[in-house]
Amino acid sequence: MDLGLQDKHVLITGGSKGIGLACAQAFLREGARVTIVSRDPANLDNGRAALLAQAPQAQVRTHAADLRDAGQALAMLDAVEAAGGPVDVLVNSAGAARRTPPADLDAQAFHDAMQAKYFSYVHVMEPVARRMGARGAGAIVNVVGSGGKFASLVHMPGGAANAALMLVSSGMAAAYGPRGVRVNVVNPSQTLTDRLRLGMEAEARLHGITPEEALRRATERVPLGRLARPEEVADVVVFLASARASYVTGASVVMDGAATPTVA
Repeated sequence: MDLGLQDKHVLITGGSKGIGLACAQAFLREGARVTIVSRDPANLDNGRAALLAQAPQAQVRTHAADLRDAGQALAMLDAVEAAGGPVDVLVNSAGAARRTPPADLDAQAFHDAMQAKYFSYVHVMEPVARRMGARGAGAIVNVVGSGGKFASLVHMPGGAANAALMLVSSGMAAAYGPRGVRVNVVNPSQTLTDRLRLGMEAEARLHGITPEEALRRATERVPLGRLARPEEVADVVVFLASARASYVTGASVVMDGAATPTVA
């Protein structure tokens, strides 16, 4: 199936590792040009090396920026478009809120979660949507997380940020749909990335068990019998960004292996 992504310029925040890196790899396989963004230059170098190891002739650019800062986010977007042309697809996968048991929470944890996840997305999504709307075309896919739909005791600040992102994504889809811009959300549950370890450690502290036992219990709760791989999340992201999903916008796709069977 031709996804119509050949030579499209794809901007991926948080693209140096985890789900973001898996998305970059998937877009490169479709012939897209990719720019990855991260706060850490070393992570960017490692991510770029991994992408070029897969596709030596690929067009991969990098840019370091702290997207919690609106000024840095806008400067990043200006630089990225000056170097690689207008952004056709934006994938937000940057930022993550720390998982914390309820007894360890304070007000700052909620502020930090909104900065890390909500504002790091919105600071990029809003100007990108405006520019896409002015050109009459574009796709935005926000990798958010099912914690925004189903409350977790160790993920309340992050879940609140995720819920806010789902709402603003839905609103942006309605606002920019008449201008040719689609906005969708992918909500993975626990996924086999380096970040999973931190979540299991928080679950272990809450329940007085080992992280290994927490991981075993998390896996048992999934009817598919395993946690998601980053590549599986990336496949859904790439489809939603593609021409094959041309009538899909304002959607929130839950990827939790049916762990929380519900009508969305």
